[in-house]
Amino acid sequence: MNTVIPKPWGQEEVLHIDDRYLLKRLTMKAGHRCSLQYHRKKNETIYVVHGSLVVFVGASGEELEQRVLQAGEHITIIPGTIHRMEAKDDCVYLEASTPEMDDVVRLSDDYSRA
Repeated sequence: MNTVIPKPWGQEEVLHIDDRYLLKRLTMKAGHRCSLQYHRKKNETIYVVHGSLVVFVGASGEELEQRVLQAGEHITIIPGTIHRMEAKDDCVYLEASTPEMDDVVRLSDDYSRA
């Protein structure tokens, strides 16, 4: 099952979903970023396949730590953690998570989706 979901920053490809886990391949264009967001239940691990990805994480939107991930590096984001990803250059990354696809609380968004 490959479902491609176009996004203003690139695309998501759902590679697998069942009642236990979700696997997505995300392609983010250089200079773009996803929403500043958090999840109520979803636990996710981000693994960079190609490019450089800046991950902002923290307990509040005002106190975000910045971490740059290169190909082969990963980070796990637990429920309630505020986060955002930004591509330094064209980037491909995998997201392995619990299966709650619609568990997104957007705090701000460059594309007016918040």
